[in-house]
Amino acid sequence: MSSKINGRLSPQPCPHLLDFRSRNGSKPFRALQDCIRVKPPGGRAAIRREPSELPRCGTCNESSRPRLYACVSCAAVFCHAPPLHSHASTHALSIPGHEIAVDVDRAELFCCACRDQVYDRDFDAAVVFAQTITATTSTSWSTVTQCKADVSLPENLRKRRRVDYSLWAPNSRENTVIENHSIPLHDATNGSLISSTELPWGLRGLNNLGNTCFMNSVLQALLHTPPLRNYFLSDRHNRYYCQQKNDAISGSKNSKFCLACDMDAIYSAVFSGDRTPYSPAKFLYSWWQHAANLASYEQQDAHEFFISMLDGFHEKVAKEKRKTHNSGTGDCCIAHRVFSGILRSDVMCMACGFTSTTYDPCLDISLDLEPNQGVSGKSSSAKANNSCNVEADYMGSSQTCGISTLKGCLERFTRAEKLGSDQKFFCQKCQVRQESLKQMSIRKLPLVSCFHIKRFEHSSIRRMSRKVDRYLQFPFSLDMAPYLSSSILRSRFGNRIFPFDGEEQDAPNEVSSEFELFAVVTHSGRLDAGHYVTYLRLSNHWYKCDDAWITRVNESIVLAAQGYMMFYVQKMLYYKASCLTV
Repeated sequence: MSSKINGRLSPQPCPHLLDFRSRNGSKPFRALQDCIRVKPPGGRAAIRREPSELPRCGTCNESSRPRLYACVSCAAVFCHAPPLHSHASTHALSIPGHEIAVDVDRAELFCCACRDQVYDRDFDAAVVFAQTITATTSTSWSTVTQCKADVSLPENLRKRRRVDYSLWAPNSRENTVIENHSIPLHDATNGSLISSTELPWGLRGLNNLGNTCFMNSVLQALLHTPPLRNYFLSDRHNRYYCQQKNDAISGSKNSKFCLACDMDAIYSAVFSGDRTPYSPAKFLYSWWQHAANLASYEQQDAHEFFISMLDGFHEKVAKEKRKTHNSGTGDCCIAHRVFSGILRSDVMCMACGFTSTTYDPCLDISLDLEPNQGVSGKSSSAKANNSCNVEADYMGSSQTCGISTLKGCLERFTRAEKLGSDQKFFCQKCQVRQESLKQMSIRKLPLVSCFHIKRFEHSSIRRMSRKVDRYLQFPFSLDMAPYLSSSILRSRFGNRIFPFDGEEQDAPNEVSSEFELFAVVTHSGRLDAGHYVTYLRLSNHWYKCDDAWITRVNESIVLAAQGYMMFYVQKMLYYKASCLTV
């Protein structure tokens, strides 16, 4: 028998389980809490009074039966081997009130009278809590072990190798590699020009206006972001109409700086067919008006410019409509419709298991590089040393030893972590501050996912900043399904029924979790004197956009680049009718 609750089938409760709960109070399974054993990492939960205990049937003294069940009322263990016999059922029928038992190897409730599995929310919560605590403890212990191993290294091996700076001049082998993997669009020596029919439409260099490579690199990525490009090229934001509207409101001409209007002008220029480098001076001036604290000819951070630019788009819409917009829905402006997603944060009390859930909108995801443990933190020391040597030879001696992966960074981002003693969480159930576990996940995916790699570290203790040059491996195709809230909760609760009664469902099913890489913003050089370059994927070819210079490059060049910002677009885009404008 079953009924529907919130569109899902709900099995009828077992009468023996209801009777057991009525006789044993609100916490009938509290005694089993200390008997739940989990073999890390990610092992199945089991019931044992002692870790080394070998359960045996109390009737036949066998330990190799298909199933062994421990009676919840008297803790006696009996086997269940249908259709031959079931000593568990015999015990339940002979003593009223002893029908409910627990599988000693799977930690699942079983009704010996009904001969079927049963579900109880409190029991499942105890099992999930034990699994989470064990997984987090094992992860923390492995990190501590790794740190101790690093500390045990000799002093001269733990220090960063210092190499004298020298100008780079390509040798004969490197010149051959450059010639074979680069196709210049404009040849300054003989004035030859590749036929424009061979070039993707809209590919045009941007002049450096004085340390503005940070702006040019982000603009190149945004100019070829498919949903954003389609929006502006379909005249959804007309700069002439927008200026007239602003003049009518303010009563004077040129009284309003609009980043969206300047972006529309750049789109018109780069998609006009003209291949000569374009100077985005008007856009730079408007951005200076929006972000006065960053108005200078000094080098700025590309990620900070990206966020500031999208904020400028959103701020204009909010002021025009004179109402608060929920940026988390992604329906307020073109910037949020393209880049906005929703993050889910779960903080669980380690004393009682109470979980507090919050949702926060985000325009990008900032990721920490994986700890310095060689390739993905799991390779042998020999392989890690080899990878370091290869990386140093290929990318320069200033690289930090070790290789990180984008998937590894995402796994670390969504991994449960224990908060420190100075970050105790106020539990609404315990009514005191308790130690807690925090886990992030992605509740809603944006149309375009931007991943920002934290390569710049600032130490308030040492009063210094440094750049992390560790190499990052990133895929051309990325499946975001493992990092969604639905997947994280499924891995936490398994196939258990209704772990969060009636809670709002996850992101709509029409959003695809398969993403394709189309732009990579890279940073090379030192923290105070670096250079930004963008790699674009257009018409199944990769192009390097280095300010005014555009060259075609091989995929291997892109994979070897030091990624700072990666832009992924959904492989399958779902459009719906809308009359919203920026």
